Amino acid sequence: MDLNQRRRQLLELARSASGIEVMAVAADLKVTQETIRRDLRAMEEQGLVRRTHGGAHAVESSNFETTLASRTTRNVAQKNRIATAAAGLLGGAETVFIDEGYTPLLIAAALPRNRSLTVVTNSLSVAHTLADAEKMTVLLLGGRVRTATLATVDNWASRMLAGLVIDLAYIGANGISREHGLTTPDPAVSEVKAQAVRGSRRRVFAGVHTKFGAVTFCRFADVRDVESIVTDTGLPAAEAQRYSLLGPTVIRA
Repeated sequence: MDLNQRRRQLLELARSASGIEVMAVAADLKVTQETIRRDLRAMEEQGLVRRTHGGAHAVESSNFETTLASRTTRNVAQKNRIATAAAGLLGGAETVFIDEGYTPLLIAAALPRNRSLTVVTNSLSVAHTLADAEKMTVLLLGGRVRTATLATVDNWASRMLAGLVIDLAYIGANGISREHGLTTPDPAVSEVKAQAVRGSRRRVFAGVHTKFGAVTFCRFADVRDVESIVTDTGLPAAEAQRYSLLGPTVIRA
């Protein structure tokens, strides 16, 4: 197996699993751990993977996106803390947009059930989670349903959102960086997110630390467009401070 073949296999493994571990993959491919580390460093420079302690995971791109099901297996404890903290920012909002994705789904589950709220969402999973909340009115946006995330996109969803003014939007993204803002791989998803940002008075980005510094295909908002960023303590305090200098309050839950 030559270098290019090995790196293609590493990328396939990273995309098909929740991540790869250097020790295990080195044994499987019968090469040294240093060879795998060198491969992963090169692949990270190409924007294909993000290295972690002892391994790496695939970076989402226009050709690759993780499914909602796979997201339920990664950084679950951190995502639960983020969701609780984000739900605590509800304040006096009466109308709320909740984005697609696993962390927004956890935010939906963390919202108080003892007050009246109108929740607008393009996520079938969020709508299902809140459907039995007696004091909530749930508005599900129409459109094409994406298999990977069980969310509606395209013109119907964007047009419905364009006619609404939302008090608070909980926004997710596949990547966030100080240079490129909030990004997502799919243009259809990007347009729905951009419309949610445009049509809301307050905007909260919620996402785990692994999303920071990641850049995917479509930018739908700048960092300064959000009021608050809620993440976990995996984001170093110094990096959180750099984001806060752009305007938002950064909460490390």
